[in-house]
Amino acid sequence: MLRFMPVGDSMTIGSAGEHTWRYRMWQHLRDTYGDPFALVGPRETLYDKAADAPTSYAYADPDFPRAHLAGWGEGWLHMAPLIGEAVRVHRADVLLVSLGLIDLGFYTNAEQTAENVRAFVVEARRANPRIRMVVLPVIPNVRAESDAPFATEVTRFNELLAKAIADLDEPRSPLLPASPPSSYDINHDTYDGTHPNASGEHRIAAAFAAAMHQAWGLGGPYEAG
Repeated sequence: MLRFMPVGDSMTIGSAGEHTWRYRMWQHLRDTYGDPFALVGPRETLYDKAADAPTSYAYADPDFPRAHLAGWGEGWLHMAPLIGEAVRVHRADVLLVSLGLIDLGFYTNAEQTAENVRAFVVEARRANPRIRMVVLPVIPNVRAESDAPFATEVTRFNELLAKAIADLDEPRSPLLPASPPSSYDINHDTYDGTHPNASGEHRIAAAFAAAMHQAWGLGGPYEAG
């Protein structure tokens, strides 16, 4: 059985009432992969905005493997120390990683964030030397439209992320860049300029799916049902 672990921030954990892109990915793999698989990780909940805590199980459709390693307000800085144990305990084979926006917005600059990427990869491989990782670049959000220094940091980080992926990629533990979601538009694919709505969820899942299908022959072309 192939075990996928979604790793991310608020765009990945999602909030009460949402499907999440994790659900869309599960649907895609269920329909195209053809072999046993699971979504794994130490957490299962959504973020509850009313409680300001990750305590909700109110998925739009809860009937799927909801496990993940994602957190509202968490980034590479927070996940690098956690990823080793999560991979080890849950025996993850493939990490689907969408991180960086929160780091650049509140915690670290582009260079510091890139160093945390490298630390994350080291810890993941220490837990599973054959771990495969698919990494999505930061999708600029509404803040980038009015905050030029922030937009510059996002661009710079995505350049450094591409370099880190190229530097750290190795045959036994491939590190695969996912292309930015096709035609992603924060005015149409998010509900607040940052967090994905249904179409945004599909576009994020499709970005991961396309990378794995094209590079590894895993699954098939993504179809938003």
